[in-house]
Amino acid sequence: MALSYKARRRWSLVILLIGLPLYIVAAVTVVNMLDRPPIWLEFLVYVVLGIVWALPFRAIFRGVGKADPDAEN
Repeated sequence: MALSYKARRRWSLVILLIGLPLYIVAAVTVVNMLDRPPIWLEFLVYVVLGIVWALPFRAIFRGVGKADPDAEN
């Protein structure tokens, strides 16, 4: 069962307002557990973690910024 446009829009807000800050805290914690690696490795870890968080949510974020396809003109 696919999510409706309104449901995807609500879930995207929940993910961005609650999930993303929690993920940022987790990413910083992971880097701190590495005992301050070299700057290039720290940058690489942040880039990889910054991309990885969005992959499971691609279907939810797709088309959310466009007009509601089910709305009447």
